[in-house]
Amino acid sequence: MKLAEITLRILRLPLIRPYVLSYRTYTEFEPIIVEARDGDGRVGWGEGHISPGSSSETPAGGWAFCREHAQAVVGMDTGAAMATIGAHAGASKVAATALITAIEMLEDHPALRVEREARLPLLTPFNSSAPAEIAAEVERRLEEGFRTFKIKVGKDADADARRVTAIQRVIAGRATMRIDANRGFTVDDACRFAAALDPAGIELFEQPCDADDWDANAKVAAVSPVPVMLDEPICAVADIERAGGMRNVGFCKLKLKRFGGLAGRRPRDRAELLDGGLRRHPDHPQRRGVQRIPEAEAAAVPRAARLCGR
Repeated sequence: MKLAEITLRILRLPLIRPYVLSYRTYTEFEPIIVEARDGDGRVGWGEGHISPGSSSETPAGGWAFCREHAQAVVGMDTGAAMATIGAHAGASKVAATALITAIEMLEDHPALRVEREARLPLLTPFNSSAPAEIAAEVERRLEEGFRTFKIKVGKDADADARRVTAIQRVIAGRATMRIDANRGFTVDDACRFAAALDPAGIELFEQPCDADDWDANAKVAAVSPVPVMLDEPICAVADIERAGGMRNVGFCKLKLKRFGGLAGRRPRDRAELLDGGLRRHPDHPQRRGVQRIPEAEAAAVPRAARLCGR
């Protein structure tokens, strides 16, 4: 199969309410959308959202990567095109994955063939801070059917701990919580915050410290009463194996956008996750577009329930 055409777009998606992280408050998302076509009218889609501040990648750099490599591979066989893009993926993993997943969908990748209905529970971000607002949001989210709340922390360890406790009290065992610092804490602040947690109803503590500081994250995991989940450092199977050897690191978040396409999620990798005692979480509030389709469908394969801790 030859690539006849690749169309690139940037979307501007204003948010209903701000999405507050430790390093940035988003009011809109601007994903790159990739449309790949062959000469017979078949089409595949890919998407990549580069979060400013979350890594060394930038939206401008990702857009430039897509433009350069889309132009270079049009007319190639799809296999050769993916190999060409993959060889340069280190320059912009998110952009490379957007291009490759569009081609994989064009090729009708087996992971995208949904042969039976699959229902996967969704989490919801939690935004409120004031006591009255916390109570109202908890009840509203429960009424909407959510049973997992994601609480963002990472700016002020003591204030964050008080907020988590307040939310925990209102939930009163009716839902579980995931705490996410988005790399925002120093090791001392993260350890103090973690040590103050009441583990009741808290599923995990995600990415306490800088992605490159494995030692700092290990120190936090050692004192945390709940399992730690690593996110940004997980870009290859070797990273999963390294995390598997760390005390109380119980989860790895695998984001399709960092793995260079669906081929990066081999069945052997899933077995390695289980053998290492780790569980895979494909959740990400920012993956609401095209790429969320292959992520959700990849999660629907056999054994995914065990991988996600369900």
